[in-house]
Amino acid sequence: MKKESAWKKYNEEDLEKLNNICNDYKRFLTVSKTEREATKEIIRRAEEKGYKNLEDYIKNNVEIRPGDKIYVNNKGKAVALFHIGEKPITEGMNILGAHIDSPRIDLKANPIYESDGFVYFDTHYYGGIKKYHWVTLPLALHGVVVKKDGQKIEICIGEEESDPIVGITDLLPHLAAKQMKKEASKLIEGEDLDILIGNKPKIVTDKDEKEEVKNNILTLLKEKYNIEEEDFLSAEIEAVPAGAARDFGLDKSMIMSYGQDDRVCAYTSLEAFLEIEETEKTLSCILVDKEEIGSVGATGMESHFFDNAIAEICVLMNENSPVAVRRVLNHSKMLSSDVNAAYDPLYKSVMDKNNSSEFGLGVVFCKFTGSRGKSGSNDANAEYIAELRKIMDDANVSFQISELGKVDIGGGGTIAYILANYNVEVIDCGVGVLSMHAPWEVTSKADIYEAYRGYIAFLKNA
Repeated sequence: MKKESAWKKYNEEDLEKLNNICNDYKRFLTVSKTEREATKEIIRRAEEKGYKNLEDYIKNNVEIRPGDKIYVNNKGKAVALFHIGEKPITEGMNILGAHIDSPRIDLKANPIYESDGFVYFDTHYYGGIKKYHWVTLPLALHGVVVKKDGQKIEICIGEEESDPIVGITDLLPHLAAKQMKKEASKLIEGEDLDILIGNKPKIVTDKDEKEEVKNNILTLLKEKYNIEEEDFLSAEIEAVPAGAARDFGLDKSMIMSYGQDDRVCAYTSLEAFLEIEETEKTLSCILVDKEEIGSVGATGMESHFFDNAIAEICVLMNENSPVAVRRVLNHSKMLSSDVNAAYDPLYKSVMDKNNSSEFGLGVVFCKFTGSRGKSGSNDANAEYIAELRKIMDDANVSFQISELGKVDIGGGGTIAYILANYNVEVIDCGVGVLSMHAPWEVTSKADIYEAYRGYIAFLKNA
């Protein structure tokens, strides 16, 4: 069943709104290249809209009332937002959930070493990547170094015009005959993704000093950031593609940027959520870390930070039943806001076109993810999908329903199954992406706008 491009329904007013959303989205992407940066920006935007920290409510034992706007900052890497409705919270919430981590290159705990006059950072890649994508790219370094006294030093090198960039070298084609015979998965080995950071030796009077280039780098880091070599033991530094999000295509109909999986859904979920001024039903927006490595850890969706936050809110709303949190979640509905593999005519062999998401056709519902025989997926029920179809149609939101690819080709996962474990009604719903998990990904502006509109419709009407 072929749907019409969302572009065809827009008038001048619609196009102005679309462009405003997409221009703001590009700004969000450019300043939110890591989960820490995204969390900081999300909280900044939430506080501008009147959201207050749950810790302040708890500390001062302040009763939570309908209309209150609350956020939870989980270790600077994940955020949960709540807009308290007029109805009892135990009647359930409407929830949007996305992740704010993306595939990248991480520095190891002992990263810096010198080899034959070059200095490198030793690395460990994060998430599912094609390793050969990451060579010869201009890379920027983002993250934090925490010293033993608790001082936290923020690092961002490579984003300003005056900044140096770093990168991973590759073998010239003239000498690569043996390399080119390898399988793509082994063309570049994980241990070869080390980042070149320097070549100039330290100018010294002691000619017997060893590792002069490394010592010069360490001197520069000490002078600019007050970082010693041992401080890397308690650092989280990520190498990501340097540069801002940009319009893509001669018609400027698309956006190319690093990290659109899944910050395209995080942004549209956040902005839709902050748009709601009044609500009968309590609303929530969860933006979490670690999805790309299985949603593990204290800041991933497997953590209990979300239900712990609900428990704290229930207590401050005098909902003191031992089953209050279970009632909240049992009656809740959710869109797991995550991206989908958009149909690419250059790679049609892995796609079932009739069941693939296409650029410009709107927000994408994915009934199940998983792999092959739906293994590891949340398989949403027909009743819930029918309800969502009506909500979208009533709001004139362009939407499509898709699978990830052909049945036996592969698969993937999202956070949907985790919330389903609490008996929440949940389905994946997001934006189609080309070149997913590549350093630079591409999305359609029409799909971004329709996701934003669709999330608003869901929050108001589910």
